[in-house]
Amino acid sequence: MHANLPKLFQPIDLGPVRLSNRIVMTPLTRSRADADDAPHDLHVEYYRQRASAGIIVAEASQVSPQGKGYIATPGIHSELQVERWRKVTDAVHAAGGRMFLQLWHVGRISHPDLQPDGELPVAPSAVRPQAQAFTADGFKDIPTPRPLEAGELAGIVEDYRRAAENAKRAGFDGVEIHSANGYLLDQFLRDKTNRREDAYGGSIENRMRFPLQVVDAVVDVFGAARVGIRISPVSPANDIADSDPEPLFGAYVRALSERGLVYLHVIEGATRGPRSVEGQFDPATLKADFAGLYMGNNGYDRALAVAAVEEGRADLVAFGRPFISNPDLVERLKLQAPLAAFDETTFYGGGEKGYTDYPRLAEGQRAARA
Repeated sequence: MHANLPKLFQPIDLGPVRLSNRIVMTPLTRSRADADDAPHDLHVEYYRQRASAGIIVAEASQVSPQGKGYIATPGIHSELQVERWRKVTDAVHAAGGRMFLQLWHVGRISHPDLQPDGELPVAPSAVRPQAQAFTADGFKDIPTPRPLEAGELAGIVEDYRRAAENAKRAGFDGVEIHSANGYLLDQFLRDKTNRREDAYGGSIENRMRFPLQVVDAVVDVFGAARVGIRISPVSPANDIADSDPEPLFGAYVRALSERGLVYLHVIEGATRGPRSVEGQFDPATLKADFAGLYMGNNGYDRALAVAAVEEGRADLVAFGRPFISNPDLVERLKLQAPLAAFDETTFYGGGEKGYTDYPRLAEGQRAARA
């Protein structure tokens, strides 16, 4: 049945979850949650339309009110959010799809306008990012964050645990831990943002301590076979960097592998930028340190994705913006049909325009390419 199809379009087992193909819809922040940071009927339709992806990793969702860094992003910490996400997962499953939720705490990449009681964002250390936060009043400069006390970290670990429990109750097949793009877990890993002198700073082992505590808590809830993680070892996103990322991420990935996580989701190069960063190691080499499935992400097109899977350089390939304007992206890639262009002005905020109104291939186009 699948003999003539490239492996990209053939089924694969993601732990106990059988995927119909190896194409992943990567998390895409769209800033369309309601005033309670909950998804609603538009989200149900948006994700249902894209259920033909091998697996959807839903948009990053904050594990607590403190974890929020952008206006109108969904959470997974309230009963209403659980109830609304359940409608989404029910629709995706009814359409034959599979769905993970990305668990998120932004750390310092926030603003008092977005924080409970107007408090400062939190971080491993008081290092101000050269970045802006998207608030109800537009983009604002991010202030110097408040450094977390060691005694607070156990509470944030529990926030992740509760978020994983909520995701399970909401019907997700598993979760992806967001440990990339300069957000809280990434901030603890990197020496540019982690200047601590306690058990959570300094050595690589110490800087990994808190992120791995989070991983262990989430695995306790879902089991390692339903937990993936996202990293971006050489991306400068959100003003993040490390003086020597190769040994850091080598150690981190080996520790994740020892825990049996089902997949490693790697941003290869700079987030939304080039696939390689001058003077830095190739993050794809981390595949050799990880026993689970490897998910490649960043600038993949059909040819690159097919070649990566055929040649064993990736087990799964993530697509982002092409899924925005092509709800039937898997079919278009399979048929080598043209992709619809996206309207970047509708990426963040708004309603159905640029969200649920992109058309599928016309019947005649499908028949001509079948």
